[in-house]
Amino acid sequence: MNVSIIAVGSIKEHFYKDALAEYVKRLSRYCKFEIIEVKDEKTPDKSSYAEEKKIKDTEGERILSKFKDSTYMVALAIDGKKVSSIDLSELMSDWEIKSRGNLCFVIGGSLGLSEAVIKRADYKLSFSEMTFPHQLMRVILVEQIYRSYRIKNNEPYHK
Repeated sequence: MNVSIIAVGSIKEHFYKDALAEYVKRLSRYCKFEIIEVKDEKTPDKSSYAEEKKIKDTEGERILSKFKDSTYMVALAIDGKKVSSIDLSELMSDWEIKSRGNLCFVIGGSLGLSEAVIKRADYKLSFSEMTFPHQLMRVILVEQIYRSYRIKNNEPYHK
């Protein structure tokens, strides 16, 4: 199984990089895993709706350029479905079948995801109505993917 995350922007803080590296190492037992970063656009202060839409569209084009048509895309979106860790594990099992071996999660930039990315998504997932730093969200997502594999394989993992 190929599992990836496409994320807008890059990780700068070493503690996030260290956490991601640890979970990527752990995930290597279960799947081929990678994180793909696409360049983010700078958002000017007091930007207009049109400027923000253009930024999201540009970032969205970069995201979509990384996809194969057969890839099953899960977009992280505030208005997506909220699920438990056990539910996510069950969804991951279902997505393995639907994805034909290619599953990708998408994390947008600071303004969110473009309409084109949202329309392309096969599933919209929400972790919370709260806003998280995008770098931290990557760590949370990778940990939950790892937890899903542990649950699926009936392996112990802290609750």
